[in-house]
Amino acid sequence: MNDLFRRFANQASTWAGSPQVFVMAVSLVVGWALLGPVFGYSDTWQLVINTTTTIITFLMVFLIQNTQNRDGKAMQLKLDELIRVSKTARNTMLDLEELDEKELDRLHEEFKRFADDNTDRLNSIQAKLKDVKNVRK
Repeated sequence: MNDLFRRFANQASTWAGSPQVFVMAVSLVVGWALLGPVFGYSDTWQLVINTTTTIITFLMVFLIQNTQNRDGKAMQLKLDELIRVSKTARNTMLDLEELDEKELDRLHEEFKRFADDNTDRLNSIQAKLKDVKNVRK
C-alpha cells in the first residue's frame, strides 16, 4: 500500500507541476468565467468552481506533503553521509533531527559563535594583508 501511494504521489506531483496542467487549469478557469453569463452568474455556477478547487486543493495537500517528506528524508540521508565521511565533522550531528527545540537552539548559538569567531579571524587576516600591501608600496 505504501509503495503504491508513493508511486502515485510522485507521478501525481510531477504531473501537477507540469506546464500542461497549468495551461489546463487556466483554461478551466477561463472557461468557467466565460460560462458565467450563460448561467446568469448563479449560485450553482459559483459552486462548481468553489467545489472543484476545494477538492483539488484538499487532495494536493497530501500529495505535496508526501513528496516533501520523502525529499526531506532523502536530503537528510545525503547530509548524514557527508557528515559521516568528513574527518573534521562531529558524528554527533548525524541525528540532529531527533533533538528537541531547546537543544537545537543551543547548537545554533554554538555555531553562530563559531561563525563570529571565524569572521573576526578573517577580518584580522585581511587587515594584516592590507598592512603588508601598504608597506610594499
